[in-house]
Amino acid sequence: MDTRLQWLTLAFTPGLGPTTLKKLVERFGSARQILAASRQALAECGFLRKDSLAALCDQRSVAEAAADKELRLAAKAGTTLLCWDNPLFPPLLKEINDPPVILHVLGNPQLLSNPGIAMVGARAASSYGLQVAERLATELARLDLVITSGFALGIDTAAHRGALAAGGKTIAVMGCGLDIVYPSQNQRLHAQIAAHGALISETPLGTLPEGFRFPARNRIISGLSLGVVVVEAAHRSGTLITAHQALEQGRDVFAIPGRIDSPKSEGCHRLIQEGAKLVHSAADILAELALAVPASPPEARMQAPPLPPEEGKVFSLLEVYPRNIEEIILAAQLPSHRISEILLHLELQGLVASLPGNQYQRLAEPHSSSV
Repeated sequence: MDTRLQWLTLAFTPGLGPTTLKKLVERFGSARQILAASRQALAECGFLRKDSLAALCDQRSVAEAAADKELRLAAKAGTTLLCWDNPLFPPLLKEINDPPVILHVLGNPQLLSNPGIAMVGARAASSYGLQVAERLATELARLDLVITSGFALGIDTAAHRGALAAGGKTIAVMGCGLDIVYPSQNQRLHAQIAAHGALISETPLGTLPEGFRFPARNRIISGLSLGVVVVEAAHRSGTLITAHQALEQGRDVFAIPGRIDSPKSEGCHRLIQEGAKLVHSAADILAELALAVPASPPEARMQAPPLPPEEGKVFSLLEVYPRNIEEIILAAQLPSHRISEILLHLELQGLVASLPGNQYQRLAEPHSSSV
């Protein structure tokens, strides 16, 4: 029997979750030996429930049929099935208490064993959080670290995009089957990651993105990685689940600080109080993990050319936190139409960003200005 079929049969057997399957593997050695074990040998496993024992011994044909169907669907979809005993199954993930028995992979399965960092955060992220996530992912990807995240909107999406923009690699851990794009807004990103990274899931093809699956997939995000960076998280954010799972798995946890009055950063500040490493740049992560990656460190901030006097004056009034145009006009003491012209010009240069509510924030740092 195909080894993949054996593992899939176990995965489709009711009542055999990741934790139980890991214990069975530790006891019997392989999927083949588990399936060949006698009822008495299986019954002697104190951790195996009676209904699971019955399903494994008396209803195996149902699981085998589902496994055979999944193999055919995977071949058609072009996905790779990494079973527990496959040499490409990521070794870091094997170390956690409840690793998936099978990983469905769309893209390059070898990436799963490369050194990487997980980046997670709020779906309803602020513009600050999105910019920090993308910039940090770019820095880390340039240092040949794989960026792993959960493909959700907000911070996850920014992290994947930052890695791809740097020409680096990224892994998206899905909470559904790999043939389903969720969220649908990330259709293009889904294709880009499949081509330049890997999309992975522990669930079979066709599995819908039901809410309970996402906390479960978070353990894979942290389990694959050397450390987890939390970019933005509210006090009761689901993102903190990933951080706590990372700690349970013995992974390092990092957090990006934000404004003290921002609810979106409250979870990060709490993590820092509890001992998470405060991160300003990729260098902080490398130092904590004692990684010596042979690459030139990127600049902490994007640099722009010197600005003319009036533009430099307006730019100097902007910060990374948004500022209302009325405040800018009052502080600059220039006509409102002139301020609007300058802000538009700065935005076209990629130095500032316009935000809802007539607010502006700086994105770069000029070399000098004649203010």
